[in-house]
Amino acid sequence: MTIDDFISGFTEETGYFNFASVGPLGRAAIEEEQAQVELLRRSRFGSLASLEEQDRRVREAVGQLIGFASDQVVFQPNTSSGLMHAMFGITGGVLLSGAEFPSLPFAAVRAADSLSVLAPHWLDTAGGPVTPGVIRDRLTPSIVAVAVSLVDFRTGYLADIEGIRQVIGDRLLIVDAMQGFGVVDAPYGVADVIASGGQKWARAGWGTGFLALSDRALDRLTPVFSGFSATDSPDLPLDGVLPPAEGASAYSISNPSPIDQARFAAALEEIGSVGVSAISAHLAQKVSRVIDLADEYAVPVASSRAENERAGIVILEPAADHLTMLTASLFNHGITVTVRGGTVRLSPHVSTDEDSFDALRGAFTSYASAITV
Repeated sequence: MTIDDFISGFTEETGYFNFASVGPLGRAAIEEEQAQVELLRRSRFGSLASLEEQDRRVREAVGQLIGFASDQVVFQPNTSSGLMHAMFGITGGVLLSGAEFPSLPFAAVRAADSLSVLAPHWLDTAGGPVTPGVIRDRLTPSIVAVAVSLVDFRTGYLADIEGIRQVIGDRLLIVDAMQGFGVVDAPYGVADVIASGGQKWARAGWGTGFLALSDRALDRLTPVFSGFSATDSPDLPLDGVLPPAEGASAYSISNPSPIDQARFAAALEEIGSVGVSAISAHLAQKVSRVIDLADEYAVPVASSRAENERAGIVILEPAADHLTMLTASLFNHGITVTVRGGTVRLSPHVSTDEDSFDALRGAFTSYASAITV
């Protein structure tokens, strides 16, 4: 599949620059879901066996994108569920920033408050990114794991997880990959725990996600929430509670939706077919165009301009008294963005088309005219 073939499968409306919030579904995901729903609707004799195959299929699709074996991957309904499994399974100190997306700090604090075996160590970045140097200066012998977002949801900063691995040594490296999975060609092999959902850059919709665990993580974590679907028994475990499975499947609570799994798998198989590196390179061009347009109209860019420090997010930070004019101009030109904390977050994808960039130019033109009046 070429990048153009991949792009042709998406038909979101003009002006959509909000993939860091949710990604409009593509044709492959929609058609897969429709096929599975129709199969379930009819329930022809013998046909439902195909639903049982979706768990293996989605684990293989995830594994191929991140370089993990399929038995090191377990399907999750979202990123937060995967992170909860990981944090509740840790004994010892976990170093993380309180400025991360709430999934990480909430999981750490809930685990600490409930079991009293995890101890959060809060990383003070002085408003800057989570870097290997900042982490190195805060490491202590009691810290057994470090947690970080692959891409920061506030700033768009792309974490150097290879550098972080080098400074933390044998400690567990936990990565919330939500804002990069599917568009960042990351060295996932250096991580021990990877959690992500499929509703943003992977464009697979809500109810999709995964947790991937290295052998080291499987040795050190305890599967606290391990349900009846998480044993090594090939049959339904009746009349007794069996121990958790040996692999990542131990971190399952109940049988997942095979329709959600199929939709996720279809989206990931297309990503794998074109290649994350090709998607990443094409997206980098779109991000550069957004930055160039902002510069042309003197809209301040707060996110990093360096390609090795960014993924798909551009943060605009106009003067406080200009924010309303900027957001109004974007709204009036049909530009979908996220406005939070005095900043405007734009996040294009490879399918963001010329009409969308023309609309963005129109919005910036209106904004520039308004602030010069």
